[in-house]
Amino acid sequence: MARRSFLGELFDFVRANKAWMLVPVIVALLVVGVLIVLGGTQAAPFIYTLF
Repeated sequence: MARRSFLGELFDFVRANKAWMLVPVIVALLVVGVLIVLGGTQAAPFIYTLF
């Protein structure tokens, strides 16, 4: 059995259980995570101008 990524298993869970209302929550969490990661890099001044 091949190893699967966390996002792959999460997508399979959403599809199998027809829990499509979780997709916006997952996308929002991913966007916030990316902003947090980029906030500590050289890209921070460009991110702060968006808000």
